[in-house]
Amino acid sequence: MNKREEQRLLKEKERLLKERLRLKEMRIYEEEYGMYQNICGIDEAGRGPLAGPVVAGAVILGEDTEVLYLNDSKKLSAKKREELYDEIMEKAVSVGVGIVSPERIDEINILQATYEAMREAVGKLKAKPDILLNDAVVVPGIDIKQVPIVKGDAKSVSVAAASIVAKVTRDRMMAEYEGTYAGYGFAKHKGYGTKEHIESLKRLGPCPIHRRTFIKKFV
Repeated sequence: MNKREEQRLLKEKERLLKERLRLKEMRIYEEEYGMYQNICGIDEAGRGPLAGPVVAGAVILGEDTEVLYLNDSKKLSAKKREELYDEIMEKAVSVGVGIVSPERIDEINILQATYEAMREAVGKLKAKPDILLNDAVVVPGIDIKQVPIVKGDAKSVSVAAASIVAKVTRDRMMAEYEGTYAGYGFAKHKGYGTKEHIESLKRLGPCPIHRRTFIKKFV
């Protein structure tokens, strides 16, 4: 082994050590509530967009499950989110996803729709959770102990995993909508209120996946 290869391996070892230390810090809540067997993280994606559903993820990671580079989905590239999504789906004890439509969002408002998506995600878990670690909220209508964590997707591996599952699921749905509703650019902006999206909305008018209560000032 030459010197360059030795240096590369040393840097790789240091990088992995640093990452494992970071993940250890992100397990503080999982360790605090370690008396519970099935600890479930919950997070959502899509509360702010003008179009598309709101999606919630619920993830139970095993006590010894390691998924390197877990983080708040917004801090990760699309490619890294996709890679981590596949790894989470492979390694997690259980994963549940809840999806609430734009029509339902308009009917009950985005906060209630988010709660509905979270309840649906928990209900789809194959393993019953003993405690929920939530990103900043307490979800009504769930008879399970809940711990709201502000910016939980950056502080808990369970919530981070749920954040990634929700984000990737929704992004994939919006990319598929691009083929159904051409001209809006859904694959690119995922329904958020970008300049391009607002211009296309004014030009083409709303399509079936637009949230009518969100676009009043644009059309």
